[in-house]
Amino acid sequence: MKKLVPRQRFRTVASAFLVLGLTISSVCLTAAEEIKIGTLFPYTGGLAAYGPAIRNGAVLAVDLINQSGGVLGKQVKLAENRDTQTEATIAIDAAQKAVNIDKLPVIIGALSSGVTVPVATSVTIPKKVVLISPASTSPEITNIKDDGFLFRTVPSDALQCQVLAKVAKEQHFSTISIIYVNNTYGEGLSQAMQSSFEALGGKVLKTVAFSPGGASYRSEIQKAVKGDPDALLLIAYPENGVKILRQAIEFGLASKFLLTDGMKAPEVIKNVGAKYLNGTYGTAPAPLDSAIVKNFREAYQQKFGEMPPKPYIDTCFDATILAALAIQKAGAANGTAIKDHIRDIANAPGEKVDFTQLTKAISLLKEGKEIDYEGASGSLTLDQHGDISSGSYGIWKIDNGKIVDVRVEVIE
Repeated sequence: MKKLVPRQRFRTVASAFLVLGLTISSVCLTAAEEIKIGTLFPYTGGLAAYGPAIRNGAVLAVDLINQSGGVLGKQVKLAENRDTQTEATIAIDAAQKAVNIDKLPVIIGALSSGVTVPVATSVTIPKKVVLISPASTSPEITNIKDDGFLFRTVPSDALQCQVLAKVAKEQHFSTISIIYVNNTYGEGLSQAMQSSFEALGGKVLKTVAFSPGGASYRSEIQKAVKGDPDALLLIAYPENGVKILRQAIEFGLASKFLLTDGMKAPEVIKNVGAKYLNGTYGTAPAPLDSAIVKNFREAYQQKFGEMPPKPYIDTCFDATILAALAIQKAGAANGTAIKDHIRDIANAPGEKVDFTQLTKAISLLKEGKEIDYEGASGSLTLDQHGDISSGSYGIWKIDNGKIVDVRVEVIE
Protein backbone atom coordinates (compact mmCIF):
# COMPACT_ATOMS: atom_id res chain seq x y z
CA MET A 1 0.00 0.00 0.00
CA LYS A 2 1.42 3.42 -0.98
CA LYS A 3 2.20 5.64 1.95
CA LEU A 4 0.56 9.05 1.72
CA VAL A 5 2.34 12.25 2.75
CA PRO A 6 0.12 14.35 4.99
CA ARG A 7 -1.03 17.52 3.29
CA GLN A 8 0.43 19.78 5.98
CA ARG A 9 3.80 18.07 5.72
CA PHE A 10 3.73 18.43 1.95
CA ARG A 11 3.06 22.13 2.26
CA THR A 12 5.92 22.53 4.75
CA VAL A 13 8.37 20.72 2.49
CA ALA A 14 7.22 22.70 -0.53
CA SER A 15 7.59 25.94 1.40
CA ALA A 16 11.08 24.93 2.47
CA PHE A 17 12.11 24.31 -1.12
CA LEU A 18 10.58 27.62 -2.15
CA VAL A 19 12.55 29.49 0.51
CA LEU A 20 15.72 27.62 -0.47
CA GLY A 21 15.15 28.47 -4.11
CA LEU A 22 14.63 32.12 -3.31
CA THR A 23 17.77 32.15 -1.16
CA ILE A 24 19.86 30.61 -3.93
CA SER A 25 18.40 33.03 -6.46
CA SER A 26 19.15 35.93 -4.13
CA VAL A 27 22.77 34.81 -3.73
CA CYS A 28 23.18 34.42 -7.49
CA LEU A 29 21.59 37.80 -8.10
CA THR A 30 23.88 39.48 -5.56
CA ALA A 31 26.94 37.89 -7.15
CA ALA A 32 25.77 38.95 -10.59
CA GLU A 33 25.37 42.52 -9.38
CA GLU A 34 28.99 42.70 -8.24
CA ILE A 35 32.07 43.44 -10.29
CA LYS A 36 35.18 41.83 -8.84
CA ILE A 37 38.72 43.15 -8.83
CA GLY A 38 41.53 41.01 -7.41
CA THR A 39 44.83 41.64 -5.65
CA LEU A 40 47.98 39.55 -5.72
CA PHE A 41 50.15 40.74 -2.85
CA PRO A 42 52.54 39.10 -0.37
CA TYR A 43 51.26 38.71 3.18
CA THR A 44 54.16 36.41 3.97
CA GLY A 45 57.73 36.09 2.67
CA GLY A 46 60.28 38.71 1.67
CA LEU A 47 57.82 41.56 1.05
CA ALA A 48 55.32 40.76 3.81
CA ALA A 49 56.08 44.15 5.40
CA TYR A 50 54.49 45.84 2.38
CA GLY A 51 51.55 43.68 1.27
CA PRO A 52 48.76 44.63 3.72
CA ALA A 53 49.51 48.37 3.66
CA ILE A 54 49.62 48.47 -0.13
CA ARG A 55 46.38 46.50 -0.41
CA ASN A 56 44.76 49.17 1.75
CA GLY A 57 45.16 51.42 -1.26
CA ALA A 58 42.91 49.08 -3.26
CA VAL A 59 40.43 48.83 -0.36
CA LEU A 60 40.15 52.61 -0.21
CA ALA A 61 39.74 52.89 -3.97
CA VAL A 62 36.89 50.36 -4.05
CA ASP A 63 35.14 52.11 -1.15
CA LEU A 64 35.26 55.45 -2.93
CA ILE A 65 34.11 53.97 -6.24
CA ASN A 66 31.13 52.37 -4.50
CA GLN A 67 30.30 55.59 -2.63
CA SER A 68 30.17 57.22 -6.06
CA GLY A 69 27.58 54.73 -7.31
CA GLY A 70 29.77 51.87 -8.49
CA VAL A 71 30.40 51.08 -12.16
CA LEU A 72 27.89 49.90 -14.76
CA GLY A 73 25.28 50.34 -12.05
CA LYS A 74 26.91 47.65 -9.90
CA GLN A 75 28.99 47.64 -6.74
CA VAL A 76 32.67 46.79 -7.04
CA LYS A 77 33.97 44.04 -4.76
CA LEU A 78 37.61 43.49 -3.86
CA ALA A 79 38.17 39.75 -3.94
CA GLU A 80 40.13 38.04 -1.18
CA ASN A 81 43.84 38.69 -1.60
CA ARG A 82 45.89 35.83 -3.02
CA ASP A 83 49.20 35.66 -1.15
CA THR A 84 52.25 35.43 -3.42
CA GLN A 85 54.67 34.90 -0.51
CA THR A 86 57.15 36.77 -2.78
CA GLU A 87 57.85 33.43 -4.48
CA ALA A 88 57.34 32.94 -8.23
CA THR A 89 56.03 29.34 -8.12
CA ILE A 90 53.65 30.08 -5.26
CA ALA A 91 52.50 33.27 -6.97
CA ILE A 92 51.71 31.40 -10.19
CA ASP A 93 49.47 29.02 -8.24
CA ALA A 94 47.84 31.96 -6.45
CA ALA A 95 47.22 33.70 -9.78
CA GLN A 96 45.69 30.56 -11.28
CA LYS A 97 43.23 30.44 -8.38
CA ALA A 98 42.41 34.11 -8.85
CA VAL A 99 41.71 33.54 -12.55
CA ASN A 100 40.13 30.09 -12.55
CA ILE A 101 38.29 30.07 -9.22
CA ASP A 102 37.61 33.74 -8.50
CA LYS A 103 36.96 34.43 -12.22
CA LEU A 104 38.62 37.85 -12.07
CA PRO A 105 38.93 40.01 -15.20
CA VAL A 106 41.60 42.25 -13.66
CA ILE A 107 44.16 41.80 -10.90
CA ILE A 108 46.20 44.47 -9.13
CA GLY A 109 49.68 43.05 -8.49
CA ALA A 110 52.17 41.75 -8.01
CA LEU A 111 54.81 43.69 -6.07
CA SER A 112 58.12 42.05 -6.91
CA SER A 113 59.14 42.11 -10.58
CA GLY A 114 60.43 38.57 -10.10
CA VAL A 115 56.84 37.56 -9.33
CA THR A 116 54.99 39.80 -11.79
CA VAL A 117 56.91 38.55 -14.83
CA PRO A 118 56.19 34.80 -14.38
CA VAL A 119 52.60 35.46 -13.30
CA ALA A 120 51.99 37.56 -16.40
CA THR A 121 53.67 35.21 -18.88
CA SER A 122 52.30 31.97 -17.36
CA VAL A 123 48.81 32.97 -16.26
CA THR A 124 47.28 36.37 -16.93
CA ILE A 125 48.43 37.02 -20.49
CA PRO A 126 47.38 33.55 -21.79
CA LYS A 127 44.06 33.86 -19.93
CA LYS A 128 43.46 37.40 -21.26
CA VAL A 129 43.26 38.87 -17.76
CA VAL A 130 44.56 42.38 -17.14
CA LEU A 131 47.42 42.60 -14.63
CA ILE A 132 48.34 46.04 -13.26
CA SER A 133 51.41 46.16 -11.03
CA PRO A 134 51.71 49.09 -8.65
CA ALA A 135 55.28 48.22 -7.63
CA SER A 136 57.20 46.13 -10.20
CA THR A 137 59.94 48.38 -11.50
CA SER A 138 62.22 46.12 -13.56
CA PRO A 139 63.08 47.48 -17.02
CA GLU A 140 62.55 43.93 -18.32
CA ILE A 141 58.77 44.34 -17.98
CA THR A 142 58.70 46.97 -20.73
CA ASN A 143 59.51 44.50 -23.50
CA ILE A 144 57.38 41.54 -22.45
CA LYS A 145 55.11 40.34 -25.25
CA ASP A 146 51.92 40.88 -23.31
CA ASP A 147 49.26 41.37 -26.03
CA GLY A 148 48.36 44.56 -24.15
CA PHE A 149 47.29 42.85 -20.91
CA LEU A 150 50.13 44.02 -18.64
CA PHE A 151 50.34 47.52 -17.16
CA ARG A 152 52.05 49.26 -14.28
CA THR A 153 51.40 52.48 -12.41
CA VAL A 154 55.00 52.82 -11.24
CA PRO A 155 57.92 54.01 -13.37
CA SER A 156 60.77 51.77 -14.48
CA ASP A 157 64.03 51.52 -12.53
CA ALA A 158 65.75 52.90 -15.60
CA LEU A 159 64.43 56.24 -14.29
CA GLN A 160 64.89 55.60 -10.55
CA CYS A 161 68.63 55.04 -10.90
CA GLN A 162 69.17 58.47 -12.38
CA VAL A 163 68.02 59.92 -9.06
CA LEU A 164 69.81 57.31 -6.95
CA ALA A 165 73.10 57.95 -8.75
CA LYS A 166 72.68 61.67 -8.13
CA VAL A 167 72.15 61.02 -4.41
CA ALA A 168 75.34 58.93 -4.28
CA LYS A 169 77.35 61.77 -5.82
CA GLU A 170 75.76 64.31 -3.46
CA GLN A 171 76.97 62.15 -0.56
CA HIS A 172 80.47 62.38 -2.04
CA PHE A 173 80.62 58.68 -2.84
CA SER A 174 83.15 58.25 -5.64
CA THR A 175 83.00 54.45 -5.50
CA ILE A 176 80.25 52.06 -4.51
CA SER A 177 79.63 48.33 -4.62
CA ILE A 178 76.24 46.76 -5.14
CA ILE A 179 74.77 43.70 -3.43
CA TYR A 180 71.42 42.75 -4.92
CA VAL A 181 68.70 40.14 -4.61
CA ASN A 182 69.11 37.60 -7.39
CA ASN A 183 65.87 38.15 -9.29
CA THR A 184 64.47 40.33 -12.05
CA TYR A 185 64.10 43.34 -9.76
CA GLY A 186 67.58 43.15 -8.26
CA GLU A 187 69.41 42.43 -11.49
CA GLY A 188 67.66 45.15 -13.46
CA LEU A 189 68.15 47.78 -10.78
CA SER A 190 71.81 46.85 -10.33
CA GLN A 191 72.55 47.17 -14.03
CA ALA A 192 70.67 50.47 -14.31
CA MET A 193 72.47 51.90 -11.28
CA GLN A 194 75.88 50.95 -12.62
CA SER A 195 75.15 52.76 -15.90
CA SER A 196 73.73 55.85 -14.19
CA PHE A 197 76.44 56.15 -11.54
CA GLU A 198 79.31 55.72 -13.98
CA ALA A 199 77.69 58.25 -16.35
CA LEU A 200 78.13 60.78 -13.52
CA GLY A 201 81.80 59.89 -13.11
CA GLY A 202 81.43 57.37 -10.30
CA LYS A 203 82.84 53.84 -10.21
CA VAL A 204 81.06 50.60 -9.30
CA LEU A 205 83.71 48.28 -7.88
CA LYS A 206 81.67 45.09 -7.46
CA THR A 207 78.19 43.78 -8.13
CA VAL A 208 77.27 40.70 -6.08
CA ALA A 209 74.01 38.77 -6.19
CA PHE A 210 72.51 37.00 -3.18
CA SER A 211 69.77 34.37 -2.90
CA PRO A 212 66.88 34.91 -0.47
CA GLY A 213 66.57 32.69 2.56
CA GLY A 214 70.23 32.38 3.46
CA ALA A 215 71.29 32.03 7.09
CA SER A 216 74.45 34.03 6.50
CA TYR A 217 75.53 36.49 3.83
CA ARG A 218 79.04 37.11 5.10
CA SER A 219 80.74 35.78 1.97
CA GLU A 220 78.58 37.91 -0.35
CA ILE A 221 79.26 41.02 1.75
CA GLN A 222 83.00 40.31 1.77
CA LYS A 223 83.02 40.08 -2.02
CA ALA A 224 81.01 43.27 -2.35
CA VAL A 225 83.27 45.38 -0.13
CA LYS A 226 86.50 44.22 -1.76
CA GLY A 227 88.41 47.29 -2.84
CA ASP A 228 86.95 49.37 0.02
CA PRO A 229 84.06 51.21 -1.67
CA ASP A 230 82.80 54.45 -0.16
CA ALA A 231 79.37 52.88 0.34
CA LEU A 232 77.42 49.68 -0.20
CA LEU A 233 74.22 49.88 -2.22
CA LEU A 234 71.80 47.25 -0.98
CA ILE A 235 69.00 46.21 -3.34
CA ALA A 236 66.84 43.89 -1.26
CA TYR A 237 63.57 43.32 0.59
CA PRO A 238 63.26 43.74 4.37
CA GLU A 239 63.37 40.04 5.31
CA ASN A 240 66.84 39.41 3.84
CA GLY A 241 68.00 43.01 3.69
CA VAL A 242 67.91 43.27 7.47
CA LYS A 243 70.17 40.21 7.75
CA ILE A 244 72.68 41.68 5.32
CA LEU A 245 72.78 45.06 7.04
CA ARG A 246 73.18 43.51 10.48
CA GLN A 247 75.94 41.16 9.35
CA ALA A 248 77.79 43.91 7.49
CA ILE A 249 77.75 46.02 10.65
CA GLU A 250 78.48 43.21 13.13
CA PHE A 251 81.46 41.92 11.13
CA GLY A 252 82.79 45.45 10.56
CA LEU A 253 82.55 45.06 6.79
CA ALA A 254 80.56 48.19 5.96
CA SER A 255 79.10 51.19 7.74
CA LYS A 256 77.80 53.42 4.95
CA PHE A 257 74.85 52.33 2.85
CA LEU A 258 72.48 53.38 0.09
CA LEU A 259 69.02 51.83 -0.04
CA THR A 260 66.25 51.51 -2.63
CA ASP A 261 62.46 51.35 -2.57
CA GLY A 262 62.41 47.74 -1.37
CA MET A 263 63.95 48.77 1.96
CA LYS A 264 61.84 51.84 2.73
CA ALA A 265 60.10 50.38 5.76
CA PRO A 266 60.15 51.23 9.49
CA GLU A 267 60.67 47.53 10.21
CA VAL A 268 64.15 47.79 8.71
CA ILE A 269 65.19 50.50 11.16
CA LYS A 270 63.64 48.68 14.10
CA ASN A 271 65.37 45.38 13.35
CA VAL A 272 68.80 46.78 12.48
CA GLY A 273 69.02 49.63 14.97
CA ALA A 274 68.53 53.33 14.34
CA LYS A 275 72.04 54.33 15.45
CA TYR A 276 73.58 52.21 12.70
CA LEU A 277 71.41 53.59 9.93
CA ASN A 278 71.02 57.26 10.82
CA GLY A 279 72.11 59.37 7.86
CA THR A 280 71.43 56.61 5.33
CA TYR A 281 69.73 57.75 2.11
CA GLY A 282 67.48 55.95 -0.33
CA THR A 283 65.04 56.49 -3.18
CA ALA A 284 61.53 55.34 -3.99
CA PRO A 285 58.75 56.46 -6.34
CA ALA A 286 56.86 59.38 -4.81
CA PRO A 287 54.51 62.09 -6.09
CA LEU A 288 55.14 65.81 -6.09
CA ASP A 289 53.19 67.65 -3.41
CA SER A 290 49.78 68.70 -4.64
CA ALA A 291 46.21 69.11 -3.48
CA ILE A 292 45.42 65.63 -4.86
CA VAL A 293 48.24 64.06 -2.85
CA LYS A 294 47.12 65.86 0.31
CA ASN A 295 43.52 64.75 -0.22
CA PHE A 296 44.64 61.16 -0.72
CA ARG A 297 46.64 61.08 2.49
CA GLU A 298 43.72 62.54 4.39
CA ALA A 299 41.34 59.97 2.92
CA TYR A 300 43.73 57.15 3.86
CA GLN A 301 44.15 58.45 7.41
CA GLN A 302 40.41 58.81 7.83
CA LYS A 303 39.87 55.15 6.98
CA PHE A 304 43.00 53.43 8.31
CA GLY A 305 44.74 55.87 10.65
CA GLU A 306 48.24 57.17 10.13
CA MET A 307 49.66 56.47 6.68
CA PRO A 308 52.88 54.43 6.92
CA PRO A 309 56.02 55.77 5.18
CA LYS A 310 55.99 52.96 2.64
CA PRO A 311 55.88 53.25 -1.14
CA TYR A 312 53.23 51.99 -3.56
CA ILE A 313 50.08 52.56 -1.50
CA ASP A 314 49.11 55.42 -3.81
CA THR A 315 50.09 53.55 -7.00
CA CYS A 316 47.91 50.63 -5.90
CA PHE A 317 45.05 53.03 -5.25
CA ASP A 318 45.42 54.52 -8.74
CA ALA A 319 45.68 51.10 -10.40
CA THR A 320 42.37 50.10 -8.83
CA ILE A 321 40.65 53.33 -9.84
CA LEU A 322 41.92 52.95 -13.42
CA ALA A 323 40.60 49.38 -13.59
CA ALA A 324 37.15 50.36 -12.33
CA LEU A 325 36.80 53.38 -14.61
CA ALA A 326 38.03 51.33 -17.59
CA ILE A 327 35.21 48.87 -16.93
CA GLN A 328 32.73 51.75 -16.94
CA LYS A 329 34.21 53.11 -20.16
CA ALA A 330 34.20 49.68 -21.83
CA GLY A 331 30.69 48.80 -20.73
CA ALA A 332 31.88 45.31 -19.78
CA ALA A 333 33.92 43.66 -17.04
CA ASN A 334 36.21 41.38 -19.01
CA GLY A 335 39.95 41.47 -19.57
CA THR A 336 39.89 42.36 -23.24
CA ALA A 337 37.47 45.23 -22.73
CA ILE A 338 39.48 46.60 -19.81
CA LYS A 339 42.83 46.53 -21.63
CA ASP A 340 41.27 48.16 -24.70
CA HIS A 341 39.97 51.14 -22.68
CA ILE A 342 42.37 51.71 -19.80
CA ARG A 343 44.44 54.20 -21.79
CA ASP A 344 41.23 56.12 -22.54
CA ILE A 345 41.00 56.74 -18.80
CA ALA A 346 44.68 57.46 -18.08
CA ASN A 347 45.66 59.51 -21.11
CA ALA A 348 44.65 62.80 -22.72
CA PRO A 349 42.48 63.99 -24.31
CA GLY A 350 39.58 64.27 -21.94
CA GLU A 351 38.32 66.29 -19.01
CA LYS A 352 40.77 66.08 -16.13
CA VAL A 353 39.36 64.42 -13.01
CA ASP A 354 40.89 63.10 -9.81
CA PHE A 355 39.66 60.64 -7.19
CA THR A 356 37.63 63.33 -5.38
CA GLN A 357 35.51 63.63 -8.56
CA LEU A 358 34.62 59.99 -9.15
CA THR A 359 30.88 60.66 -9.34
CA LYS A 360 31.56 63.22 -12.06
CA ALA A 361 33.98 60.88 -13.84
CA ILE A 362 31.47 58.03 -13.94
CA SER A 363 28.73 60.40 -15.11
CA LEU A 364 30.91 61.71 -17.94
CA LEU A 365 31.71 58.17 -19.04
CA LYS A 366 28.02 57.26 -19.01
CA GLU A 367 27.43 60.22 -21.33
CA GLY A 368 30.10 58.90 -23.70
CA LYS A 369 32.56 61.67 -22.89
CA GLU A 370 36.32 61.34 -22.43
CA ILE A 371 38.16 61.76 -19.13
CA ASP A 372 41.84 62.05 -18.17
CA TYR A 373 42.36 60.65 -14.67
CA GLU A 374 44.96 62.48 -12.57
CA GLY A 375 46.45 60.04 -10.10
CA ALA A 376 47.16 60.35 -6.40
CA SER A 377 50.62 59.04 -7.31
CA GLY A 378 51.19 61.57 -10.09
CA SER A 379 50.89 61.46 -13.87
CA LEU A 380 49.53 58.19 -15.23
CA THR A 381 49.94 58.59 -18.97
CA LEU A 382 50.40 55.04 -20.30
CA ASP A 383 52.63 54.39 -23.31
CA GLN A 384 52.41 51.60 -25.87
CA HIS A 385 54.16 49.19 -23.47
CA GLY A 386 51.73 49.80 -20.61
CA ASP A 387 54.36 51.85 -18.74
CA ILE A 388 53.81 55.33 -17.38
CA SER A 389 55.80 57.69 -19.55
CA SER A 390 57.43 59.74 -16.78
CA GLY A 391 58.06 59.38 -13.09
CA SER A 392 58.81 61.26 -9.91
CA TYR A 393 61.10 59.88 -7.24
CA GLY A 394 61.38 60.71 -3.62
CA ILE A 395 64.75 60.95 -1.88
CA TRP A 396 64.39 59.77 1.70
CA LYS A 397 66.67 59.66 4.70
CA ILE A 398 66.80 57.81 8.01
CA ASP A 399 67.01 60.48 10.69
CA ASN A 400 66.70 59.82 14.43
CA GLY A 401 65.22 56.41 13.77
CA LYS A 402 62.53 57.63 11.39
CA ILE A 403 62.10 57.75 7.62
CA VAL A 404 62.09 61.38 6.51
CA ASP A 405 61.19 62.50 2.98
CA VAL A 406 63.83 64.93 1.72
CA ARG A 407 62.64 65.98 -1.75
CA VAL A 408 61.02 64.73 -4.94
CA GLU A 409 62.54 64.86 -8.42
CA VAL A 410 60.79 64.36 -11.75
CA ILE A 411 62.48 62.28 -14.46
CA GLU A 412 61.13 62.15 -18.01
